[in-house]
Amino acid sequence: MLAKAPGLAADELVVDLEDAVAASMKEAALASVVAALASEAWADVAVSVRVNGPRTPWCHFDIAALAAVPERPVGIVVPKVESAGDLAFVDRLLDGAEATAGRARPLRVQALIETAAGLSRVQEIAGASTRLDALILGYADLAVSLGRTAAGAEDLDAWRPAQEMVLLAARAHGLQAIDGPYLGVAVDAAFTNAVARARDLGFDGKWAIHPSQLPALNDAFTPTDEEVEGARHVIAALAQAEREGGAGAVAVDGQMLDEAVRAAALRTLARAGEAA
Repeated sequence: MLAKAPGLAADELVVDLEDAVAASMKEAALASVVAALASEAWADVAVSVRVNGPRTPWCHFDIAALAAVPERPVGIVVPKVESAGDLAFVDRLLDGAEATAGRARPLRVQALIETAAGLSRVQEIAGASTRLDALILGYADLAVSLGRTAAGAEDLDAWRPAQEMVLLAARAHGLQAIDGPYLGVAVDAAFTNAVARARDLGFDGKWAIHPSQLPALNDAFTPTDEEVEGARHVIAALAQAEREGGAGAVAVDGQMLDEAVRAAALRTLARAGEAA
């Protein structure tokens, strides 16, 4: 998997040291990941590592080892974050490990919200660390934490409140909001519906559980040429209005454009990988 992953067409790869690795293999898996990330094959790959969570025997070993890799990974995903204290613990570990390793590029952090406790404190968590870049909604563990049946876990509408809570916390604190993976490997109607729901709600992206899902995810979350051109038009029209008279809002082609529309346009350009 580590050999194949760098060739995948994903915006970011997440290497999993937590749920994907049995307890007896944690040490060997960490060594394999550190060796892979230090190789040339991963030199130009955007990658984060899902470490073992706070309160486990392996969390501090994972963080110390990853902080010692000079340029990779760019960040860590912290699973089962349940409080601001969990991220404060990770921050302290990173501060010490990076200082010991002489790492010039600080590791960024993404928080997985996947327990009832974490979801109930998601606003607190979102503001807990200057290293934090994103909140990720984790469905499998959250379903267990909430006591949901298999049928309940597959019900898109049942997840709407959790999605809204994570999205609101991310937006309030200037973070990316990432929807967790659809819990199946097929690219079927259920998968397509889950992707469309996340995109339309405003999530910045969605994890893939299988490489076959990447094309559909990339298509869904990449703005079309028409959307990009429309965003450019909005920004240009507002800039012209400000130059000509300082107006904060202007009507163009029957649509009232203002700062809220500009913010949406800027987000569209950012998703397209284009600066305003």
